[in-house]
Amino acid sequence: MNGVQIRSAERALNVGTWLIVCGAMLYSVLTVTPLMAAHTPREWRWTAPILPLVVDAAVVIVIRLDSVLARLGGESGRWPVVLRWMTGCMTLALNTADSALKKDLVGVAVHAVAPLLLIVTAETGLAYRRAITAAVARLEAEERTEREARERAAAERREAADRRAREEREHTAALAREQREHEARLAREQTEREDAARRTEHAEREARQRQEAADRERREHEREQQQREREQREREAEQRRTAERLAREQAARRQQQEAAERERRERTELLSGGPVNEKLPEPQARRIVAAACGEGLPVRAAAELCGWSTGWVTARYQEQRDAHSGVALEGASS
Repeated sequence: MNGVQIRSAERALNVGTWLIVCGAMLYSVLTVTPLMAAHTPREWRWTAPILPLVVDAAVVIVIRLDSVLARLGGESGRWPVVLRWMTGCMTLALNTADSALKKDLVGVAVHAVAPLLLIVTAETGLAYRRAITAAVARLEAEERTEREARERAAAERREAADRRAREEREHTAALAREQREHEARLAREQTEREDAARRTEHAEREARQRQEAADRERREHEREQQQREREQREREAEQRRTAERLAREQAARRQQQEAAERERRERTELLSGGPVNEKLPEPQARRIVAAACGEGLPVRAAAELCGWSTGWVTARYQEQRDAHSGVALEGASS
């Protein structure tokens, strides 16, 4: 059984116990009040429900405190037991007194059911709560034992890992120390060989330096000569490139001027005709509208020249403007 099941059982016990207590209290008040009213002076009969309420309140106190002590695992001593049985016997006596005085055995048996059920429920609930408290304590002890075992295992694993890491560090340090000693020995041997070779190569180096100085002077002279020749070639190439660029720019300007002149002649030729009464073919009309837009003529004048409606001419004007805007944007982006 886990903690959820234990809490569910304890909740069911509490609900059932208080249902029985409330039912027994209500039944006791309804049963004992007429008896108390019959044995009380007329002017004090309004106090008849007080006695069953006091007795039942004592029962509620005992059951509530017993449940708290059972949850805490404590012992209340013998006086709570005396109070519990005394209140139970009082409730039993009060509920059966009227039937007993009338010598009604069936009534005694019927009215004894609720008090007896209340007494047994109180004792049984106390036993159940103590058993549940013991079970909860046992589960908590087991969980604590398991948690401590896991913590010990984790601590042992950490200690083992630390020990392995320490051994690896020591082994690595030993290897590094041996490596340093070996490298130091090799360095000393290398130094000795270099000292011996240095003395031998000193004379050769001086002769080589003299030869290198002579070669360096010769190469420096050759490099200066090559630099002068390269600068001369670069100047000549730059002059040729400049001349070619100027020639290309002049040719491009001439072509632009010729194209502009040709386009101007074409527009003049297209616009030289007068107004027409019938629609010209669409290709010819489009050329006339393009020429009129280029010359800045009004829409109505262009419509008279081609014979088409002003709406159609306006749409063609807008196409020409959009085309010129797209060309301008392409030129700016390039």
